[in-house]
Amino acid sequence: MQSVQQKIAEELGVGEGQVKAAVDLLDGGATVPFIARYRKEATGMLDDAQLRTLEDRLRYLRELDERRTAVLESIRNQGKLDEALEAQIMAADTKSRLEDIYLPYKPKRRTKAQVAREAGLEPLADGLLNDPNTDPQAAAAVFVDADKGVADAAAALDGARAILVERFAEDADLIGELREKMWSQGRLASKVRDGKAEEGAKFADYFEFSEPFTKMPSHRILAMFRGEKEEVLDLTVEPEEPSEEPKPGPTDYERKIAQRFGISDEGRPGDKWLNDTVRWAWRTKILLHLGIDLRLRLRQAAEDEAIRVFAANLRDLLLAAPAGTRATMGLDPGFRTGVKVAVVDATGKVVATHTIYPHQPQNRWDESIAALAKLAAAHQVDLIAIGNGTASRETDKLAIELIKKHPELKLTKAVVSEAGASVYSASAFASQELPELDVSLRGAVSIARRLQDPLAELVKIDPKSIGVGQYQHDLSEVALSRSLDAVVEDCVNAVGVDVNTASAPLLTRVSGITTGLAENIVGHRDANGPFRSRSALKEVPRLGPKAFEQCAGFLRIPGGDDPLDSSSVHPEAYPVVRRILSKTGKDLKELIGNTRVLQGLRPGEFVDETFGLPTVTDILAELDKPGRDPRPAFKTATFAEGVDKISDLKPGMRLEGVVTNVAAFGAFVDVGVHQDGLVHVSAMSKNFVKDPRDVVKPGDIVQVKVLDVDVPRKRISLTLRLDDEPGAGKPSGGGNRQGQRQGQGQGQQRKGGGQRQNRGGSGGGGALADALRRAGYGKN
Repeated sequence: MQSVQQKIAEELGVGEGQVKAAVDLLDGGATVPFIARYRKEATGMLDDAQLRTLEDRLRYLRELDERRTAVLESIRNQGKLDEALEAQIMAADTKSRLEDIYLPYKPKRRTKAQVAREAGLEPLADGLLNDPNTDPQAAAAVFVDADKGVADAAAALDGARAILVERFAEDADLIGELREKMWSQGRLASKVRDGKAEEGAKFADYFEFSEPFTKMPSHRILAMFRGEKEEVLDLTVEPEEPSEEPKPGPTDYERKIAQRFGISDEGRPGDKWLNDTVRWAWRTKILLHLGIDLRLRLRQAAEDEAIRVFAANLRDLLLAAPAGTRATMGLDPGFRTGVKVAVVDATGKVVATHTIYPHQPQNRWDESIAALAKLAAAHQVDLIAIGNGTASRETDKLAIELIKKHPELKLTKAVVSEAGASVYSASAFASQELPELDVSLRGAVSIARRLQDPLAELVKIDPKSIGVGQYQHDLSEVALSRSLDAVVEDCVNAVGVDVNTASAPLLTRVSGITTGLAENIVGHRDANGPFRSRSALKEVPRLGPKAFEQCAGFLRIPGGDDPLDSSSVHPEAYPVVRRILSKTGKDLKELIGNTRVLQGLRPGEFVDETFGLPTVTDILAELDKPGRDPRPAFKTATFAEGVDKISDLKPGMRLEGVVTNVAAFGAFVDVGVHQDGLVHVSAMSKNFVKDPRDVVKPGDIVQVKVLDVDVPRKRISLTLRLDDEPGAGKPSGGGNRQGQRQGQGQGQQRKGGGQRQNRGGSGGGGALADALRRAGYGKN
């Protein structure tokens, strides 16, 4: 039997030695980012994606082995474990296969079959199954015994049937075969419950619906299960496509059960009874069991895909282009309660706050512009970050006029996603970080900092609250958190962290640093001043050799005593750099960034027993461009002037916009009119697009053309295919309905006065829900 490591190696298509090295490192407390970056020689260059898959499979297979041990122990204690059964259990390669094998031996409440066996009816069941020439009535008469609860021949036959039904339903090989057949041929069907049509109108597409399991996209599965949970829909599992004229005789499934146990219909006395038993077993026991299994399988597949999409969107948001260390003014828009203003300096420190009332009902427009200009001049502001919630477009106009009236300020504006800002504002960390500020003003600070460095700011928020997923509240809390935490960890460590400016939440995401250790680092920094070297980190309480090994390469110290401390070169590899310096005859400052010299070196000359070619190659690349940020360069979209509301849009218009979210059925684009437009997957390219993320991702600036505008329903249909005529490539009804179906009932609609609501909502919430609402899909 294959070991866990052999199985993973085969699945990943890599060597067993690579897997063993990675497993040993993980078991030793190393993180995926550390292994991927600094242990390439050990793992044979396994990248972070392979290592995450390896980590997930390792967890699953170890859980499978733990369950296998428990199953073996249970059956052994029953005295029923023989060599053949043990071999079968040891060979089970999935949890479902293991449970199929264990089912006959699993302790359960007394069943009809158990009662029948206790009444001595198993020989009757065996006799009828083994010899169909036996007449069931005559054979059953022999087993009539009132003292045992068998009143007559009919009762005896009922008991025998219960025994065979249980035997058929607990045959692991048969159940496994039927499950796969049903998965490939079956369908999930839904109907609206009586009297629920009006109340459940958001699920109208599923009032009479059926689709094969293998063709159902994740969002549709989750929508149907949501409809069932809200008691609007009744879902049924259909083992095969329904035909207009039902075929007489047994189904394919019943025939397979019969074949498995040698049952046929040759006109013998016992044939009819046995075939009726097969039919009974299928319809009352096996179909029900498989229906539950396949519903779980569907949900799991849908959850896995939804989590994948969520994680991918989160990665794009975290790795969005940072504006950098520039003084920034954050504007948190609102009507009645005003626009909250916060100015932060280049390091993100709050230097001023204010509230202005440019919009109705106060309409203090000129006064507001004057106040903003004064703040911008006083603090040498470069950037204006505008939240994308209620009153965003109106506040954007305010910023445009500010820039026009005061060109001397040289301001640049950008609209920033507010997703999760309210969660941060009310969090314990925000209270600790900004104790002097009102909750409403903290949101403006967060908006400003998000423009400066999205990653550093968003790590302060629970990833689930950022809300760039679909149906997130229907997903496994554990699986979702594990996946999103892994994404955050990978992103933070890919970028690196300035240890002298990083917040505790950001430090917590660095390889090897726990929450307590992050707080100790910040406390040491506050008490003793900025760290001058990576080695000084060893003075932090509880930061031992293992933690230092894991975190040091990802922590940066710009302007410190050693230029290497601001690079991704790990301190353990500094001796390699010294050998390179000796070879070139240059000092470190002369060598860093000297492309001509560095490219003239042969990496193989610096390889030794500790550091192989991959590490040396990485070191040379880092010396060439030290501290390189993997994120894209910062740029902003320019919304068309005069296009401020949905009624300004006309088919055929070409506009610039920002992708706000990507779902399975398409992408949402903000073109500056308060409603995001939907680019259906069919309007993304002339070629077939399987995954919209292959074309765009959140944060992308794109050119789109308006295909259709539905002002009353606030729906905008866009295309990335700029040569299309208006109406060409327009999303089909199914595509639009799908967006509508997802949007309705998701999240909490913001209410008057620009008050921010928690947009986590019941249907996925957050940025996706906002995108759906602004695109006109759902209640407004």
